Amino acid sequence: MSGRMACTSTDHAALERRLGAIETKLDRLDEAIRGTPANGTRPGILTRLDRLEQTEHGRSRLLWVILGAAGTLAVTAAWQHLFGA
Repeated sequence: MSGRMACTSTDHAALERRLGAIETKLDRLDEAIRGTPANGTRPGILTRLDRLEQTEHGRSRLLWVILGAAGTLAVTAAWQHLFGA
């Protein structure tokens, strides 16, 4: 004997049900990652992550502008205090 058991129709049906359940779960995961681009109402994780990264980039630039303006004001105030204007 080769050690392999014969697959019955019951086993085959159970395997098909199991594979169907796995396929359904994979479809749900794919939709969660990519979203539903057909109607655009549910963006996926990739789109949402990209939006968060863009927002963070904008906030970072705004912070540098504010720090630059504050530094310029501080230097101007010190200059006026030291040398009078």
